[in-house]
Amino acid sequence: MASSFPPGRPSGSRPGYYPPTTANPTPNPSLASSLPGAMQNLQIGRPPPASQLPPFLSGTPAAVSGGSRPGPPPEALPSRPQFQQPPVISNGPRFPTPASSREPLTSSISTQGSRVLPGSPSASSQANDMVPPTIYTSSFSAPASGIPMAPPSMVSGPSQLHSLMGAPPSQHLMGGRPSQNLMGGRPSQPLMGGPPSQPLMGGPPSQPLMGGAPSQPLMGVPPSQPVMGGPPSQPLMGGSPSQPLTGGPSSQLMMGVPPSQPLMGVPPSQPLMGGPSSQPYMGPPPMHQYSGLRQPLPTSGAAPPFGSPPAWQQQQPRPGVAPISSMVQAPPQMFGAPPSLLTQSMPPVPPVMGNSPLAGHHSSTPSKIDPDQIPRPMSSSSVIVFETRQGNQVNNPPPATSDFVVKDTGNCSPRLIRCTMNQIPCSGDLLSTSSMPLALLVQPLAIPNPAEEPIQVVDFGEIGPIRCSRCKGYINPFMKFVEQGKRFICNLCGHSNETPRDYFINLGPDGRRRDADERPELCRGTVEFVATKEYMVRDPMPAVFFFLVDVSMNAIRTGATAAACSAISQAIADLPEGPRTMAGIATFDSAIHFYNLKRALQQPLMLVVPDIQDVYTPLHTDLIVPVGECRQHLEQLLESIPSMFENNRVADSAFGAAIKAAFLALKPTGGKLLVFQSVLPSIGTGSLSSREAEGRTNVSSGEKEAHKLLQPADMTLKTMAIEFAEYQVCVDIFITTQAFVDIASVSVVPRTTGGQVYYYYPFSALSDTAKLYNDLRWNISRPQGFEAVMRVRCSQGLQVQEYSGNFCKRIPTDIDLPGIDCDKAIMVSFKHDDKFQEGTECAFQCALLYTTIYGQRRIRVSNLSLPCTSMLGNLFRSADLDSQFACFLRQAATGIPTSPLSQVREQIMNLCVNILHSYRKFCATVSSAGQLILPESLKLLPIYTLALCKSTGLRNDGRLDERSYWASHVASLSVSFAIPWVYPRMISIHDLTSKENNGSILSSTLPLSSEHLNDDGIYLLENGEDCLFFIGNMVNAEILQQIFGVTSVDGLPTQFVLQQYENTFSKILNDVVNEIRRQRCSFLRMRLCRKGDPSGQYARMMLFLSNMVDDKAPGGLSYVEFLVHVHRQIQTKMA
Repeated sequence: MASSFPPGRPSGSRPGYYPPTTANPTPNPSLASSLPGAMQNLQIGRPPPASQLPPFLSGTPAAVSGGSRPGPPPEALPSRPQFQQPPVISNGPRFPTPASSREPLTSSISTQGSRVLPGSPSASSQANDMVPPTIYTSSFSAPASGIPMAPPSMVSGPSQLHSLMGAPPSQHLMGGRPSQNLMGGRPSQPLMGGPPSQPLMGGPPSQPLMGGAPSQPLMGVPPSQPVMGGPPSQPLMGGSPSQPLTGGPSSQLMMGVPPSQPLMGVPPSQPLMGGPSSQPYMGPPPMHQYSGLRQPLPTSGAAPPFGSPPAWQQQQPRPGVAPISSMVQAPPQMFGAPPSLLTQSMPPVPPVMGNSPLAGHHSSTPSKIDPDQIPRPMSSSSVIVFETRQGNQVNNPPPATSDFVVKDTGNCSPRLIRCTMNQIPCSGDLLSTSSMPLALLVQPLAIPNPAEEPIQVVDFGEIGPIRCSRCKGYINPFMKFVEQGKRFICNLCGHSNETPRDYFINLGPDGRRRDADERPELCRGTVEFVATKEYMVRDPMPAVFFFLVDVSMNAIRTGATAAACSAISQAIADLPEGPRTMAGIATFDSAIHFYNLKRALQQPLMLVVPDIQDVYTPLHTDLIVPVGECRQHLEQLLESIPSMFENNRVADSAFGAAIKAAFLALKPTGGKLLVFQSVLPSIGTGSLSSREAEGRTNVSSGEKEAHKLLQPADMTLKTMAIEFAEYQVCVDIFITTQAFVDIASVSVVPRTTGGQVYYYYPFSALSDTAKLYNDLRWNISRPQGFEAVMRVRCSQGLQVQEYSGNFCKRIPTDIDLPGIDCDKAIMVSFKHDDKFQEGTECAFQCALLYTTIYGQRRIRVSNLSLPCTSMLGNLFRSADLDSQFACFLRQAATGIPTSPLSQVREQIMNLCVNILHSYRKFCATVSSAGQLILPESLKLLPIYTLALCKSTGLRNDGRLDERSYWASHVASLSVSFAIPWVYPRMISIHDLTSKENNGSILSSTLPLSSEHLNDDGIYLLENGEDCLFFIGNMVNAEILQQIFGVTSVDGLPTQFVLQQYENTFSKILNDVVNEIRRQRCSFLRMRLCRKGDPSGQYARMMLFLSNMVDDKAPGGLSYVEFLVHVHRQIQTKMA
């Protein structure tokens, strides 16, 4: 019986030192060359070349001494495979976009501090009359006159505020005197309400530039408190009393909490951190403030359909990206990210606008919000250079969807590990107060940027890697050597260990080992150790790929069988070379057909297993053979299978029995099982019945138990999957169907074995064959490992609470991964079991023991050390929106099969409200109650939360299989693809030539609102998997001819394959699509959505419009209404 440890190492003695190597060799050198087909290879996943990056990132790593071996130059790093078009479909040649022109999905919103977006000056205006507010900024170099400042995107002041729902026109923008106009008043009045002789923020001439009138606190703080906590007579940082404060006169407190108002429950008589009241509190993190929302008046109506007071997630500005070269910029805002969900019931709340579905028992004065001024995702094309640490300071990582290059200076790359907050709360109470999750998103085999230094392999010989004798943590840069290097203290458990004699070296004057900078394990956040025999229970397994193809009647008729055979035949050319790579194949309908691929046979021999209740393998050998020996037989068989079964009249599918039989063939070695399934499993082990009709009935009748149809029908497949995982068999399922197949039940197998589900519905042999082939090709050629075991360790004071992802867990501390690849991410949540001291650091270490595709046993160790804080404001400052939203997304996927959709949506919005309420209550307590205040790092949390509530997985009109696939896909989704999955990217296509001249095609994204769709335009919407083209009914005939080869919209085909024609417009469009495919690492399904089409494309049009997150939907709010709703919930909780 196999152990939970993956198998061992290659046979033969291993030398004490490895030659220079990378941790992730390129899966197959042939990937760099073109394969036959009408479509040229498209290189995906490659950011700009090293030649365009700073010198320190473009060189070859220095040699490593003392047993450590560096990898090759960055050019040798593994790359994502190139997309191809199968010869069967002519899609025109592809022109890969140069790596240097890659357009990331994020943009940089140049804000420091907060920005104010005032509401409409007219309280009597109608709700639908959106008046663009004047944008004010507190960049204190402006003149002292009341003129509008630059728009938010151009402002860079330390205290900018978004004001979206704030005081009425009669009030000051930032709390000034009621007699002054919100929008600036007469020219003689100052911007912030002071008399003409006062400076910009209202302070008298004798006061510092950032001052305001004594009666006008900047954020509503009592006038008796200083901007940064101290009166003008006290120097802010030790200066003389005569020196003015940088934040303004004593009458203004810049985003601070007065000493009499403790942040975390300190008695009023005591200062915040125990110091005297004269010591200033440095204030909460930057925030966006949305003012202009009027207080509601009573009305009547129903409670909101979903959403509740609490809220949960936010992201801080990322100051950690240090400018290293001219290309370095502040990390741009990420393109889009899904929130996560948990739901609580929500009390009736006053309505937001007019007849909003949120209408409660109160009426509200119509509020005015300019949709163009509220926070939205931005895109940017700049490349960020990110150093993980600078000295002892930890830098906040750039957005996950941005284009960045990492320099590993102690902490691992954020591609490998991201934490939901980049400062760790000292206590569990502080974490609970913030309402934010504490979790890691771990993607242990993530592909690095080619310009980055490769992960280095360290071989300690027979002694194996140095480890702590108590907690078994691996040696890392944060372990401290003492007693002249004779002992080292573990940064995880604090235990003092004796340094092995062969590893001893004296310490330098700085207290570090003299060879610390020469050993990767002592200066790099991520390294790979060569595993010794003690980490093995058997020899490392070979790379085995077994293909299982559905040949039932429906699969044959729809072309799914032919498409699968064609894809396999072409993809096997990308399997790793060598005798350790093995393959086998079987087909199934109501019986199972194995094939003897032995080279001695003139042709493959079919062996039929008719018993589908007690399955077996007809042979113990020759079913799985080395690819080099069976390639010819395999290609011959794949070519003949469609014709062999073309007259098949068997409609049943023995899916469960077939995967069980394939497992028995793989059991001695383990490996990957790739299943192509087209119909619902109907007979034999694990047979299922159609639950779709029952699901429609239950949903339409309001049946509260309908969500149970999204749970597995029984435990048969789950039991089989656990056995598969025990013997290191990973299952991937390609579902090519036109009907219900019960993904809720079928997906249990890949989720338990570390695999994934691919879903092609409704399958089209014309338009989906290319995607099927490219998905399969990437699946078998991407960087991956087998028979893996992973454990995450953390410092004393925290403990692992839960793992979430595609794996099998048999013991509490480890997870088993029969297969792990570069696209899979695992979430690890934590809880406090003790307190940390302020100023210390909390360490995390992820260790992955796995077998490479070439049969080498490795231990990849990634380290992350973050500072601890007792200040709630620091938590919000360091919050990571990407990873927090990925947590929300997984919580939503977990809730779908266990709770009604309305409850899941409500839980999601409660999480969002809880986080924003916590920030509002504890970090901005002195602000006006009529202002919606968002932390700078989490200003996009509301729109992503709304997008998640409107996503396919949470909409009431979704099919059961669609919802189940959505949840299955999210379970292992990486952080970088989480936001685009629910908040897609939309760009205009009809004006490509003009944008191409400006170099801004992919950066010119449009808000997801139907207001931006014109009848004479063509628009592309993509979420990383599907690519929808919206075509207006008045598009110029010349553009249609150049792109689609037709002269009118009536001539557009139902089944769409993107062609390249001999014109510039078509070439640019193909380049754009190929660049998106490279960024998303997915071939993308192309579908046309024609406006006003009465044919079957109406469903596609509805699919396109359902992604317009900003718009009001039948079952949901518009973005503006949602912001008002969130504000109402926060007000309710504050009351």
